Amino acid sequence: MPPSGVVGRRAGWAVPAETQHPEPSREDVLAAESPPAHQDPPADSAPAPEGQDPRRWHALWVTLVVGFMTLLDVSIVSVALPSLRSDLGTSPATVQWVVSGYALTFGLALVPAGRLGDAYGRRRMFLIGLVAFVLCSAAAGAAPSAELLVAARLAQGLAAGCLAPQNSALIQQLFRGAERGRAFGFFGATVGISTAIGPVLGGVLLALASGPGGWRWIFYVNVPIGVLAFVLAVRLIPRRPPGEEHGRIDVPGVLLLGAGAFTVLLPLVQAESGGLARLWWCFPIGIVLLVAFVRWQQRVVRGGGEPVFDPRLVTSTRGYAPGVALGTVYFLGFSGIWLTFALFFQTGLGWSPLQSGLAVTPFAVGSASAAVVAGRLVERFGRALTVAGLTGVVLGLSGTAIVIATVPPEVTGWAIAPTLLLGGIGGGFVISPNITLALRDVPVAMAGSAGGALQTFQRFGGAIGTAALPALFYLVLGATDDRYPLAAAAALGVAVAASLAALVIGAFDWRHDRREGRAPGREGGQGKGRAHDEADHEADHEADHEADHEAHRHSHGHAARPG
Repeated sequence: MPPSGVVGRRAGWAVPAETQHPEPSREDVLAAESPPAHQDPPADSAPAPEGQDPRRWHALWVTLVVGFMTLLDVSIVSVALPSLRSDLGTSPATVQWVVSGYALTFGLALVPAGRLGDAYGRRRMFLIGLVAFVLCSAAAGAAPSAELLVAARLAQGLAAGCLAPQNSALIQQLFRGAERGRAFGFFGATVGISTAIGPVLGGVLLALASGPGGWRWIFYVNVPIGVLAFVLAVRLIPRRPPGEEHGRIDVPGVLLLGAGAFTVLLPLVQAESGGLARLWWCFPIGIVLLVAFVRWQQRVVRGGGEPVFDPRLVTSTRGYAPGVALGTVYFLGFSGIWLTFALFFQTGLGWSPLQSGLAVTPFAVGSASAAVVAGRLVERFGRALTVAGLTGVVLGLSGTAIVIATVPPEVTGWAIAPTLLLGGIGGGFVISPNITLALRDVPVAMAGSAGGALQTFQRFGGAIGTAALPALFYLVLGATDDRYPLAAAAALGVAVAASLAALVIGAFDWRHDRREGRAPGREGGQGKGRAHDEADHEADHEADHEADHEAHRHSHGHAARPG
C-alpha cells in the first residue's frame, strides 16, 4: 500500500474520468489500491509483470526513434540555411522561419496534444502525428519556394508537437517502478543527443549530398525512417483498453492556452530578426491570456469538468512543480549554448558546420551515456542525482568558458573536449532523472497533459535561452572589437548562471525529500529508505492505473474486474 499521505492526496483528486459522472468515493479508490503482492516480480526478470505489456520495451524503442527524429529537426536544419537561402533566392528573415516556425508550432501543440492523447488514446495520436510528420517532411523536401517550405515546416512542427507528449505518456502507461526510471533514462538520452548531434548530422548529410538541392535530403531522410517506424508502431504500441469512452476536450482552454503560448513564443523565436524589439507588446498580451487560461482551468475543475491542464498537478502532486521549474531554467542555458558554439566556431574561427558540430561531440557523448546510467540510479538516489549532475554542468561549462577565453584559437577544439565531456556527463544526470521525478506521482490518466506541459515549459526556457545567449554574444562582440573568445565566454556565463539557478531549485527539492524521509539510507543503513520508497512508489503507480479503471466502472455501475 502507498503511504497514507499519498493515498489521501490521490483520493482528493478528481481524476479525469471518461464521463461527467460523480467521482468515486474514497472507499472505492482505497479498494482499488490493494493489488495482490505477487503481481510485481522484479523489473529485470524476463517475464512481463502481470498487467504490463510484454512488448513494452520494443514499443519504447519505436517511440524513441520517432522522438529522436522530431527533436533532431529542431537543430539539424540550421546548418543548411545558407545553401537553402541560395537555392530558393529568399531573404534571411524568410529563411529564419524555416527554423523558428517549426519551434513555434512544436511548442504550441504539446499540451493540447497531450490532453488529446489522454482522452482519445495515445496510440491513435502517435500514429496520426507520425503520418503527418512524414508527409510534411516530404513536402518540405520537395518545396519549390521558400513560402511553401515555411508552410510545410509549420505543419511539420504541429505534427512533432503531437508526437512528443505521447512519448512520455506511453512510458508512464507501460512501465512501473524501477523500469520506469530506466525507460526515462533512455528518453533523456534521446533528448540530449538529438539536440547536440543535429549540427553534426546536418553537416554529414550536406557533405554527402553536395551541390544544388542537397539541403532537401535533410527533410527526405525522415521519410523512410518514419514509414518503418509507423509499421512497427502499429504492431507494438498497445491499443486503448476496450470499453473505455472518450474524454471531453475543453475547447475554450485549448484556445486560451494556444493564443497565450503563441504571443509569448513569437517574439522569442523571431529574436534573430529583431522580434524582441518589434514584437515586445506580445509579452503582456500573452501573460494576460495565460493567466486567463489558469483561471479558466480552475473554474473547469470546480465544475467537475476535464481541463486541458489540471492546476492541481502543480499544487497537489509531489515533485511536479519543482521538476517543471528546474527543467525550464536548465533548458534556458542548455538550448542556448549550441547556437553560441556555432557562432563562435563558424563565424569566429572560420570552421565548417561539420567541424563545429564535431567540436561539441564530447558533450553529446557524455550526456547520452550518463542519461542511460542515470535511468538505473534515479529510484535509488532521487533528486540527489540531479543535484550532482547540475554541479557537473556548472563546473564543465565554467571550465569551457575559461578555456575558450584563454587558450589560442588553434587548439580550442581539443582544449575544451574534457570540460565539455564533464558538462555532458552532468547534463545526462539532469534531464532524464528530472523527467522521472517530475512525473512519477502524476496519475497515469493525466500523463499526456502533464508531460506536454513539462515539455512546453522547457520550450519556453529554450526559446528564451536561444534568444538571450546569441544576443549577449553579439553585444560583447561589438563592445570588445570583435573578440570572439570573450563573447563566447560571456554567453556561456549565462548558461552557467541558469544551471546554478536550476541547482538551487534541485537542492531545495532534495532537502524537502530528505525531510519527508524519501532520501536513500535514512535511518536505516544505505539504500534502506530508498528501497522502501521505491516499493511505495511502484504500488502508488499501480494504484493510479487500477483506481482510474475502478472509478470508471463504478461510475457506470459495472462490477470490478476479477483480480
